[in-house]
Amino acid sequence: MTFDDDHGTARLAATLHGVRENRGLSANALADLSGVSRAMIGKIERGEAQPTAALLGRLIGPLGLTMSELFTRVEGPRNRLARRADQPLWTDPETGYQRRAVSPPDGHLQLVEVELPPGRSVSYPPDPFVRTHHQIWVLEGRLRFREGDVDHDLSAGDCLELGSPQACTYTNPGEAPVRYLVALAKKA
Repeated sequence: MTFDDDHGTARLAATLHGVRENRGLSANALADLSGVSRAMIGKIERGEAQPTAALLGRLIGPLGLTMSELFTRVEGPRNRLARRADQPLWTDPETGYQRRAVSPPDGHLQLVEVELPPGRSVSYPPDPFVRTHHQIWVLEGRLRFREGDVDHDLSAGDCLELGSPQACTYTNPGEAPVRYLVALAKKA
């Protein structure tokens, strides 16, 4: 399953629109809370624009979601087995960052495999990390992870547990793609 086709974009658009309305937020209110323009929110919710990872990161915090929770809602009904062919894959249109939801939807533990192209970065505000324990395990390559003002240089096999929620940036400083696994567990 991929989110990069028209059907996937439409499901993502409908999910974001539905969550915003269920939270009782107008597009203007979400724009004020996220710093994303009302016009861009409208384009995303109509499926006219494919949002970047950074843009989604700004939208999901005020909506009370993590990225994994958002994509779980887009994926649909729960199944305890997530076969690779059925694992949703999303590609950031700006950076080429690929995000695969490895674990079955709606579980308490969310596993996400990411491939970040060389020389690319993806940044997130702290909001998506407030309600989760978050670890990063590098599978291949090198990853520079900026957590607030601290840089962590990680190589294959290294695993980092994040501290308190802060703005963060994932950067691939290498010449080959970096693959890493993000493990998220909901806080009690």
